[in-house]
Amino acid sequence: MTAPLSQDLRERIVRAVEGGSSIRQAAARFEVSPSAAIKLMQRLRATGSTAPARIGGYRRPLLEGHEVLLGELTATKPGITLAEIKSALAEHGIEAGHISTVWSTLRRLGLSHKKSR
Repeated sequence: MTAPLSQDLRERIVRAVEGGSSIRQAAARFEVSPSAAIKLMQRLRATGSTAPARIGGYRRPLLEGHEVLLGELTATKPGITLAEIKSALAEHGIEAGHISTVWSTLRRLGLSHKKSR
């Protein structure tokens, strides 16, 4: 992932566009991709700011709060597959997403499991 454009460069692109250049001409002049300049101008119109959006952040694990159930599933049936765990979660009304989500949650919790499709 690339770093956001500097604030100074963002302001120069905006001034060029507001001064009569097309967005693509301003992008070529300041040696940035047309896509970056277009997105910058869209952001300016939508928010009134040239500041970059926040990058990254924390996402709460999808299966957070279901650790006890996962522990019970793996303890009561040794050798249970990831697909079976996902199905059991669905029976309890819990959407697990992809089986890799189940696997990463089990790994994070230190619970034993068997990989399978």
